[in-house]
Amino acid sequence: MPDDVPLEEPPRRVSLADHTEPSARRTEPHAWESLRGWELLLAFGLLLPTSTAFVIDVPVREKVIVASCLGAILPLYVLFGRPAIIRGDRLRGAVYIGLLIALFTPPGLTASYATYALFGLCPQCFMVFPARRAMIAVTALNLPAMIRYLFLVEGAEPFNFLVVATIVVVFSATFGIWMERITRQSEERAALIEELESSRVKVSTLSAERGAQAERERLAGEIHDTLAQGFTSIIMLLQAAEAQPDPSRHLALAMRTARENLTEARLLVTTLSPAPLDGSTLDEALRRLTNRFGEETNLSAGFEAYGRSRPLSASAEVVLVRAAQEGLANVRKHADAASVAVSIAYRDGSVRLGLRDDGRGFEPSGGEGYGLRGMRARVEQVGGTLTVKGLPGEGTVLEVVVPTDRPVLTADDSPERPAPPTDRTGQSDGTGRPDQEG
Repeated sequence: MPDDVPLEEPPRRVSLADHTEPSARRTEPHAWESLRGWELLLAFGLLLPTSTAFVIDVPVREKVIVASCLGAILPLYVLFGRPAIIRGDRLRGAVYIGLLIALFTPPGLTASYATYALFGLCPQCFMVFPARRAMIAVTALNLPAMIRYLFLVEGAEPFNFLVVATIVVVFSATFGIWMERITRQSEERAALIEELESSRVKVSTLSAERGAQAERERLAGEIHDTLAQGFTSIIMLLQAAEAQPDPSRHLALAMRTARENLTEARLLVTTLSPAPLDGSTLDEALRRLTNRFGEETNLSAGFEAYGRSRPLSASAEVVLVRAAQEGLANVRKHADAASVAVSIAYRDGSVRLGLRDDGRGFEPSGGEGYGLRGMRARVEQVGGTLTVKGLPGEGTVLEVVVPTDRPVLTADDSPERPAPPTDRTGQSDGTGRPDQEG
């Protein structure tokens, strides 16, 4: 029984042609799709009785019948059988099997040695038809030999022939049905494997696209938190310089901001580490950001650190610095405040950054802009939390809590929300107003 047995409803094949590179596609047929072995068996089964007819001493008429009929089966296979098997053409296959039976009938009725051809002919039935229909064709192929043995041979023993014929038919049926099931299972598994390979390619493509999208979002957040805010500061300083009789102070601040922005741009291209942390501690970076904000805006801005300062992971420090930058930028753009307080508290298992202003506050129902959404995403990436509180006319409080792996708790920890400062050197853990406009 061949591995290429057609099924009643062949499973749908899934092609990877649209999903894989040419080098990754299957270039060889499945084992059950190969016809070479069955073709060799057919050729051998036809050659053996044909050569026997010319070797033994039999009438010329018998030799002509055996040689011509069996010899015609090979061209019949090439023209009808093989195309029908490859394409699964049942109609053409039925014509092929019908002509096969017709060509074998004369040799089967004439010569006993012609039955050797059945070794190659019987598998052809299973290659064209499902097992049950193939058994009908196999029985029809054995019928000429049965008729010859029962009615044309003198002194034949019917019992012995019936035993042999029954064994042949039963073996063919058992072997054919078993092979058909094996083939069906193999085809289903092959289809499943191809579907899995196709899915793997799709998943890989989607993962690459998702990674690229995440990288774009990350870079957009970096640019928003650094370059965009720096350019905003420069513009505001230049506008303030235009309105002053002596613009030197604002121009100096604008020049310093431009240099820092250039440093941010270079670091963004190279290491993507925040410039305020370059060569300084987290406390120093936050204090420098706060003092510069006060100089640029003429607001009362103060910074204070509580607890025992300790180094954090690079990702945690970046998140806290970026959150402070975004909070101060929002105070500049939206709060209309007179003072702002920035604080950091090192607590047991976490670090809390706080910003508070005494500005106009905000409407909680107003939604979050791009800056606040980006800040929240950054904080959540390191397992932290972001809280924004405020009412119209009562200022805004922003708090970022980031977990740490080195818990330290001291008696110097301050209350969670000290009052905003009254001058530029005051102390506070307050926050800036959230960016509602992005």
